[in-house]
Amino acid sequence: MKRALTIAGSDSGGGAGIQADLKTFAAHGVYGTSAITALTAQNTRGVAGIHSVPAEFVTLQIETIAGDIGCDAVKTGMLATAAIVEAVAAAIEALDLPRLVVDPVMVAKGGDRLLDTDAVHAVATVLLRLAHVVTPNIPEAEVLADMRIESLDDMRKAGRRILERGPLAVIVKGGHLDGDESIDLLIDAAGETRLVAPRLRVQSTHGTGCTFAAAVAARLARGEPLDVAARGAKEYVTGAMRHGVAVGAGHQPLGHFWQAP
Repeated sequence: MKRALTIAGSDSGGGAGIQADLKTFAAHGVYGTSAITALTAQNTRGVAGIHSVPAEFVTLQIETIAGDIGCDAVKTGMLATAAIVEAVAAAIEALDLPRLVVDPVMVAKGGDRLLDTDAVHAVATVLLRLAHVVTPNIPEAEVLADMRIESLDDMRKAGRRILERGPLAVIVKGGHLDGDESIDLLIDAAGETRLVAPRLRVQSTHGTGCTFAAAVAARLARGEPLDVAARGAKEYVTGAMRHGVAVGAGHQPLGHFWQAP
């Protein structure tokens, strides 16, 4: 069985973070393992508190998994502090872990900040150069590219700027723009691929970013080329939003098991 490792924070509400990643891996028939970077007190309405894990213990988790179970792809999510970002990057490089998907989680769905300023800088300068692909939404891409994004052309320019930081590819997600379609741009040295889906007006949006990146990682672990993995991940997230779970009073979670592996 193919294996994928997620390095991210927990979500006590279950809709995002480690919980969403592991559900997504399972839904794709991939064996999921985890290294937890932070505990969050969180529900569908927001984040009440964050407790970061010591960077040395994050490293120990990664080394322990890699030394026994191994992995065919790695996905990072919320990394909380610069020390954790640097520790994760060092472990990935030292252990030569493959197919790194970086979800540069900075702000929760409810607007709570999940990454401090020093950690944002560390992601941009230390982690991205190791990435097979990085998957920012528009606010995250604005930070990483240091520019405003108000159009598809802006997304394209931002993606090119982020590529200069070293990842092999960038998927700039267009969910924050207006229009009847949600268009993501996959950009790499070879060119550009559009990932298009209907824009859904649903409550089930909690964990979309985590789920998309985890689906890309799972599909890369299964051996799919990046463009195929990205298209499949887009279709999976769209279906999971349509089949969302009606719990909580805020941004409700996705239905991760809407289709068989």
